[in-house]
Amino acid sequence: LELYRLFSRYNRSLGDHSKLQRHSKKWLVTIFHPYNHCSIPMVLRSKFGFVKPSGVHLKLVLRLQDFGKAMFKPMRQKRDEETPDDFFYFVDFQRHNAEIAAFHLDRILDFRRVPPAAGRMINITKEILEITKNEILQSVFFISPASNVCFFAKCPYMCKTEYAVCGNPHLLEGSLSVFLPSLNLAPRISIPNPWIRSYTFAEKEEWEVNPLYCNTIKEIYPYSSGSRLLNIIDMAIFDFLIGNMDRHHYEMFTKFGDDGFLLHLDNARGFGKHSYDEISILAPLKQCCIIKKITLLRLQLLARSDYKLSDIMRESLLQDSLAPVLTEAHLLALDRRLQIILKTVEECIEAFGEDTVMADTKPLGPMAFDRMTQPS
Repeated sequence: LELYRLFSRYNRSLGDHSKLQRHSKKWLVTIFHPYNHCSIPMVLRSKFGFVKPSGVHLKLVLRLQDFGKAMFKPMRQKRDEETPDDFFYFVDFQRHNAEIAAFHLDRILDFRRVPPAAGRMINITKEILEITKNEILQSVFFISPASNVCFFAKCPYMCKTEYAVCGNPHLLEGSLSVFLPSLNLAPRISIPNPWIRSYTFAEKEEWEVNPLYCNTIKEIYPYSSGSRLLNIIDMAIFDFLIGNMDRHHYEMFTKFGDDGFLLHLDNARGFGKHSYDEISILAPLKQCCIIKKITLLRLQLLARSDYKLSDIMRESLLQDSLAPVLTEAHLLALDRRLQIILKTVEECIEAFGEDTVMADTKPLGPMAFDRMTQPS
């Protein structure tokens, strides 16, 4: 898989990541849409697949003949369905279309922190069952009473036959996401989000009850200096736009140091509700009242009538083979939430002044990356 090799080379050298950014659109079209580009290696030429035995939802790991690896998340919820009101965020569905839409939004915001993801229709009989040599995977396939081919996963929680995913009768819609290079190639660390939510039914975290929580965070390494806190706020803005309440950790490549970018992984719990805006996701911005100037300028641009966020997303998502990826209601919710973000920044500026709120940051250039990668 060409993109996997390019992504691996990029992470080995940790050089100017603008090279990856400039061509991501072209790579997305040619590599993730094999039915339109038959010369690209397809899943049916995979060596084997296996069900990922972690979490609470079924995911399929696909290994390709040329050593590429991708994560397949099957469709579990229809596009016009919203998360039930009685669901806690930590038991919400994982939506394949949310992974796809999150990647497109990430590019539009110019964050470039979400690994490429695209929609794919897979024949689970011909492209998985008849090819895999994994006996565990073979053992979890069955035929449903409706004569559809189904399979389930072996994991700690919701992985039984009643939680299986089924084709229609063989075709299954899902998202295909690029795997990050191995930890040996590109070491990275997972860090708890300072604004992590309580994963119990009754308890609350300190940030949920203390409006001055950010003052404490600002005194703690690594948020006391550098760009880490600003990157957290970028992440909160991204999560608020997609409605993701499940950002309990973030990951970073260690080679970039303390001021490296955050990876926005696992976005499948986004886009669950278009009719409700979870304001608490914006807590880092509301409590800290700081934002990168470049982020604010981008958001202001996307609020203009001639460059509206919903219009740009709609056009971008048309590239995907599973279009329409989002319903019109979800697209319009992006515009509404963008206005809430801008209103929050406006209130911060009124309270503390523009110089305090807007942080003038500059991206690291090639020379900075060269210094990072030189042996000490």
